[in-house]
Amino acid sequence: MCTEVIRHANGKINLTLDVTGTRQDGYHLVCMVMQSVALGDEVRLCKSTAPGIHLQMKGCDLPGDESNIAYRAAQALRVSGVSIEIEKHIPIAAGMAGGSTDAAAVLLGCNELFGLGLSTQQLCEIGLKLGADVPFCIMGGTMLAEGIGEELRPLPSLRLPEGGVILLARPEAFVSTKEVYQKLDAVCPKDHPDTQGMIQALEKEDYPGIAARLQNVLEEVTIPMHPVIGRIKEIMKEQGADGALMSGSGPTVFGLFSSAEAAKKAAAQIREEKLTDTVILTEPVR
Repeated sequence: MCTEVIRHANGKINLTLDVTGTRQDGYHLVCMVMQSVALGDEVRLCKSTAPGIHLQMKGCDLPGDESNIAYRAAQALRVSGVSIEIEKHIPIAAGMAGGSTDAAAVLLGCNELFGLGLSTQQLCEIGLKLGADVPFCIMGGTMLAEGIGEELRPLPSLRLPEGGVILLARPEAFVSTKEVYQKLDAVCPKDHPDTQGMIQALEKEDYPGIAARLQNVLEEVTIPMHPVIGRIKEIMKEQGADGALMSGSGPTVFGLFSSAEAAKKAAAQIREEKLTDTVILTEPVR
């Protein structure tokens, strides 16, 4: 009988992010290419003799109660007698789906631990009620996400050149996703990502084409609010990034590098300018 499940909960970056409209209920419609990365949290689930849900967070000061999306994920499956330990590695409130990926891991883990027999589609439907990014985090890999993020289509994975890496830098800025989207409505950006071009570049394994098409409409709002994001992008490009972009609503910036050495130089300069100490090398996950 299964009494313990351990899952690695991958973070994500956005290769493109476009906002295409607004639903009547106020949710924004998006069209974006999302990519899982190796950086992730470790989620351990165990059956417990004590009834209820017991969540412990390690490496951060996030609460372990109903305010935590991972706790609510277990609640959504109506399980009891489960102990969940999450060791955080993904920066918090970073635009990398750190909370959503933990929730996804709990859904997948509880399904296995308790033998619930739920399909991936059923888990995604439950996950969507918790957060728009949860279905993607359940599926993982590389996806075109539309609707509010729940309409997913698998794409060929991002392939870096041999020796290539992704550099992540998360400045200390606090970004309110709600405020970003509200300000975007007032701005009405005219320059939108070439999402179809990005998809074609992924299909052709055209790395230069992928790097050239990185675009996120939310930068138009977030960077003026937090110029540190723009400066980090500049440093990455000055140090040899083939492309750099803010992930999600920010503030994390990622750079695609053909050379790990160049990425390390960019990381050193980011630290030297005291823009952030949270700089991490990672890679795409298929």
